[in-house]
Amino acid sequence: MRKSAIIVVIATAIVATTASGKVKRRTLGIFQNNVPETETIAPENMEFVYDYSWCNDTTGELSDNFTTDRMLLQIGADGISKFSSYKNLTVDSLLMNMSPEQVGEAALDGKLSNGEFMTIFKNYPAGRLTHTEKICMDWFRYEEDMPSLEWELTDSTTNVLGYECREAKCNFRGREWTAFYSEEIPVMEGPWKLQGLPGLIMKAYDKNGHYTFECIGIKSNASRPITIYKVPYNTTSRQKYYDAKNRYDVNPYAYFEAGGHGHITVTDEAGNPALDAYDPIELSFEYIERDWK
Repeated sequence: MRKSAIIVVIATAIVATTASGKVKRRTLGIFQNNVPETETIAPENMEFVYDYSWCNDTTGELSDNFTTDRMLLQIGADGISKFSSYKNLTVDSLLMNMSPEQVGEAALDGKLSNGEFMTIFKNYPAGRLTHTEKICMDWFRYEEDMPSLEWELTDSTTNVLGYECREAKCNFRGREWTAFYSEEIPVMEGPWKLQGLPGLIMKAYDKNGHYTFECIGIKSNASRPITIYKVPYNTTSRQKYYDAKNRYDVNPYAYFEAGGHGHITVTDEAGNPALDAYDPIELSFEYIERDWK
């Protein structure tokens, strides 16, 4: 029997002292105790844990301001893989065992924190890449052909978790990527959409250092199934997904209300209405794929 649903919405503005003095980002923390059902799409053979870091301000005013999420790369049968937030797995487990009242209390006390909602499936369906993501209250899904990355192999090497890794470089979706892969782990896989080298990509970063992936843990003979949420997705294209993501990032409160999810009242520290809360903001960061426009 399913629990009664509760939705807790926490609106915040991330304010930083910059030369412009502008609000850098607004966010909505949305927590529901009814965790979506999942469907198993493949058994898992191997599991790799990555730290995924991205710069919150690629304009240069706050270039040392980074967010890091713990991510999980699952590799299963038939070449299917899944790259998703490890933190969200933990939060889902907590929410499934909480009453509506406990969810509300934990969210307001800051004891719940969502991870990155982006999930990347490779070879699901066969030969295709599927991207799913929750934006505000809406689930999006798009497919594309498996990207063909034209890697240039170099003679440079490094060591990651005791594995000797060779360097490769490529241009992909508007960024210059450097990756280090290990032939000791002979799978043509890697974090996010990166793949196609003769070994697991254990570390990767773009030329500007705005986006970084690094493997920090390996589990062979893993038994966690590869699953996908069974939710009513908005099936769309990569372009339209980024359009929606950009609308949300520029003005999340307006996006929430436009979707018919309710009304948000934003106040300042004194409890007075924040009259500029619904004003669009100029984003201080670029998406990982620069070619979306």
